[in-house]
Amino acid sequence: MERGSTKHGPVLDGEMAHEFQDPQAPVEDQPDLGAPREGGAPPGMTYDEVEERSRLGRYIPRSSLPGDREELIVGANTLAAPEDVIEQLAGLPAGERYRTVNEIWAALGHHNEERRT
Repeated sequence: MERGSTKHGPVLDGEMAHEFQDPQAPVEDQPDLGAPREGGAPPGMTYDEVEERSRLGRYIPRSSLPGDREELIVGANTLAAPEDVIEQLAGLPAGERYRTVNEIWAALGHHNEERRT
């Protein structure tokens, strides 16, 4: 038996979400389904920072880690990284090796999430 995808897409998801709203509830109590999500960022980072770090990570192949600046740039070029990503990687200090995208992100002067204790 063949099974289809369970993903619906943003339009149908929005329509389905409206089905679960309480029609008796006052308008101000209804969720704003078009509003940006809150709580999507870990402590110590904004949602935009998480998105930027994720975008950077999409252009760093695992085969380039651990790697230095030059290895990361070569890897990013194999994934057709945009020029701004290549420029960021070119700004890394020479001679340093990075094991993770988090280490690269921090070396570029950004903050990672705070560790929970």
